Amino acid sequence: MHIDWNKLTGELSGPLRELRGGAPEVMKGFSTIAQAALKTGALDARTKELIALAIAVAIRCDDCIAFHARAAVERGATRAEVLETLGMAIYMGAGPATMYATHAIEAFDQFKAGTSSLKLA
Repeated sequence: MHIDWNKLTGELSGPLRELRGGAPEVMKGFSTIAQAALKTGALDARTKELIALAIAVAIRCDDCIAFHARAAVERGATRAEVLETLGMAIYMGAGPATMYATHAIEAFDQFKAGTSSLKLA
């Protein structure tokens, strides 16, 4: 494995907590947006996390990949669904997305294997 995704998400807890304390209104607004975006409507939360994972790959954000791969696991996504999602990210993001897709499947596999001790709030 290239990156320990569980460790990465754990290491982000402190800085995120500091950001919430230093910019509480901004972070409260971000949380409100996240909750609204994930609310089940025409799409369920699992599908929305798969979309977020694809976007994370396309924009090449490892931190985003970590959190959305973990959320995909916690919302019951299958490896086949993740791979198909990554296919769409590769299609939209070409070469760079291909390389980041390897990060996303590695993160998903680690969280699926239970290496993650963190749960979503």
